[in-house]
Amino acid sequence: MSEEQFAGHTPMMRQFLKVKAEHPDILLFYRMGDFYELFYEDAERAARLLDITLTKRGESAGKPIPMAGVPYHSAESYLAKLVRLGESVAICEQVGDPATSKGPVDRKVVRIITPGTVTDEALLEERRDNLLCALHQSETGWGLASLDLTSGRFSLQEGKGEESLAAELERLHPAELLFDEDASWPRYVREQNGARGRPPWHFDAGNGHQLLCEQLQVRDLSGFGCEDRPRAVAAAGALMLYVRETQRTALPHIRGLTVERREDSVIMDAATRRNLEIDRSLSGRHEHTLAGVMDRSATPMGSRLLRRWLHRPLRDRQTLKARYQCIDTLLTGQSHPALAERLKGIGDVERILARVALCSARPRDLSRLRDSLAQVPALRAAIESEDSPLLQQLARDLGDPTPVAELLQRAIIDNPPVVIRDGGVIAEGFDEELDELRRLSSNADGFLVDLEKRERERTGITTLKVGYNRVHGYFIEVTKAQADQVPTEYQRRQTLKAAERYITPELKEFEDKVLSARERALAREKALYEKLLQQLLDYLAGMQATAGALAELDVLTCLAERAETLNLVMPELLDAPCLEIQGGRHPVVEQVIEDAFVPNDLAMNADRRLLIITGPNMGGKSTYMRQVALITILAHVGSFVPADAARLGPMDRIFTRIGASDDLAGGQSTFMVEMSETANILNNATDQSLVLMDEIGRGTSTYDGVSLARASAEYIAREIGAYTLFATHYFELTELPEQLPACANVHLDATEHGDKLVFLHQVREGPANQSYGLQVAALAGVPRSVIDSAKIHLRELESQSLGAQQPQLGLFQSAAPPQQAHTQKVSRNDDALREELKSIDPDELTPRQALEAIYALHDKLKDD
Repeated sequence: MSEEQFAGHTPMMRQFLKVKAEHPDILLFYRMGDFYELFYEDAERAARLLDITLTKRGESAGKPIPMAGVPYHSAESYLAKLVRLGESVAICEQVGDPATSKGPVDRKVVRIITPGTVTDEALLEERRDNLLCALHQSETGWGLASLDLTSGRFSLQEGKGEESLAAELERLHPAELLFDEDASWPRYVREQNGARGRPPWHFDAGNGHQLLCEQLQVRDLSGFGCEDRPRAVAAAGALMLYVRETQRTALPHIRGLTVERREDSVIMDAATRRNLEIDRSLSGRHEHTLAGVMDRSATPMGSRLLRRWLHRPLRDRQTLKARYQCIDTLLTGQSHPALAERLKGIGDVERILARVALCSARPRDLSRLRDSLAQVPALRAAIESEDSPLLQQLARDLGDPTPVAELLQRAIIDNPPVVIRDGGVIAEGFDEELDELRRLSSNADGFLVDLEKRERERTGITTLKVGYNRVHGYFIEVTKAQADQVPTEYQRRQTLKAAERYITPELKEFEDKVLSARERALAREKALYEKLLQQLLDYLAGMQATAGALAELDVLTCLAERAETLNLVMPELLDAPCLEIQGGRHPVVEQVIEDAFVPNDLAMNADRRLLIITGPNMGGKSTYMRQVALITILAHVGSFVPADAARLGPMDRIFTRIGASDDLAGGQSTFMVEMSETANILNNATDQSLVLMDEIGRGTSTYDGVSLARASAEYIAREIGAYTLFATHYFELTELPEQLPACANVHLDATEHGDKLVFLHQVREGPANQSYGLQVAALAGVPRSVIDSAKIHLRELESQSLGAQQPQLGLFQSAAPPQQAHTQKVSRNDDALREELKSIDPDELTPRQALEAIYALHDKLKDD
């Protein structure tokens, strides 16, 4: 906006418009007294998003000014809603003194709140990470940087291909994602919640290297293992620029970074994470998920760490075995209940320390930090003598935060107010000057009582009393009936309906002294509080290590409790190819269903790699397959697993092809989504991968579907050799074990009892003998007449020979003229064939048996 355009506005609006011009794309909360006000388009937008009243504030430049506002003291709830909606807000505060300002009080933006950079407790989900990510790509691949500003956790990684990028974004689930606005990105990147395009020059590897070295206070990045990762460093540089822009303060809690390598973890693609419902169900809820069942952490930071573990199962056997041994130690000594009870007294130390580093910690943050650190010595004593190297290491990592706890004990009262604004936070005895100023204020009551008594006696005015209010200060009040008796030195201060108020030189002197003491006490207290935050920065590194150890101890204690409560067992990790589970259970379904869960076994090894799973719908095939994957994940987290016993060989990836839906916006049908996921498995699985495939080929015609399913199964068995659970309704696939030595049939059992179908949920060797499709349809409530009609059609179909059916045409193949099907006539003189036909009862044959009988008769006729 030009100076000429500014000139048409009032001084207040000129100030607002100049600040707004610096932040055109985000909402501006403009502080005016006890409110944050929004104007023009911001006001209209905020009124819609927050459901608040849209009003007008007079005119400026000859036009009404749309206005909406929220109270300063309750702004957090409104900010939280805006952040959840993916909005960013610039907070513009009064920084000048209204008493000395000529014209509008000076204002400036003190911070910018965005979904990925919020640190206020009220704006965050306490048990979920809040990540800011930045993404950079080049011809050789992509680089990704992620930062949790609420903890200082900073990590980098590089990769290639859209599949791996989608998997990482699904794992991290960033609250905000920065990307080069000029680069070509897949639709799922640009449509991420909180996705923001940034100028390309922000993603410069050289500048990123310099910014990281400055932040970490090092000469180069070789010690962090990222010198040879220019794409990730470029992304990290853009991220650091953004954080500096929004926070406008130092970031001392960001002290290091880690480089994540995909090969260190059991890799899961985006579809697999969704299908297995690790911490979000397919409906988007957090209930009835693996995290929902396994998380009984005492602290929020423990919950967040457990979710990170579940989303990134490890392949490092040494780390996993150390966790197993730790959990076993806690269970053997039954020490986990006492540890859990002590951990309940621990606050969210990790996030409190971030607010300390950003100088935004509130008094109650410091009181929670004090109380949490006071618990550490007892926790350390409880675990340092345990027979577990991991617990002993955690005891060392807990350190000795006693000096910090004692400092906070001296400095902060037991139950401080929410904010420092009105004082009353610093404890008595911490600062002599503050104590003296407070004594002056607290002695005011005694002085006033004494003054009132003396003045009554001196003047003889019986109605005389001494009082105070915030507007007029101290006064002597006399009723109007006795006003003519006041001494001449009384100076009138205020006239009321039935009384007069006066001030005397003595009272004025006292007032100046007391009010000055109160103001100086508040100023002194605020200064002491700011100094205390600076003192805490000296202990920041040690306290961050303490917070990390507390979170890990919390998770291990939680896993021990879950192992005991849910009857979990320690898995065994082997070097040989193996995936054997005895009495395996689905950890989530077991907790949800009312009936007893039916456990099942799994036996896979070097000679048994592909299981063809048949059985009725609702029989438990999907549950069986998913429980194998969840048991595998838990084992690679370091947790005990829901089984009687579990033995696992090396595992590098988990794939699932379970269910699909149309991606209409992306132009993909259900079948296209299904085939894309299948292609991903066939192209990326190895002989150390776990593959779950459910109903491949059901989205197309029968012939195409069964052909694709069979070819996919054969390719996995012959070319890949992955541990594969292949559920299907195509009974033709049950012939595969005859051709593939590493393949076997299993089925989920069911039985008919009268007119009812009873699911046994038991996995047995061999193929299912029928599909029970019509029985399941009846259970679902399909009308009886439809079921009866379907039975008639089924008998007709089963009586037909596949050889008499018209071959399926290709999409672009012309139909050939119909030809008379050639049939071999059975000779009436051939008594043997006639007797064989008579011996067959068609109603007793399964579809497969009927086909085999037809082919056998056909072969005999050809021989004739």
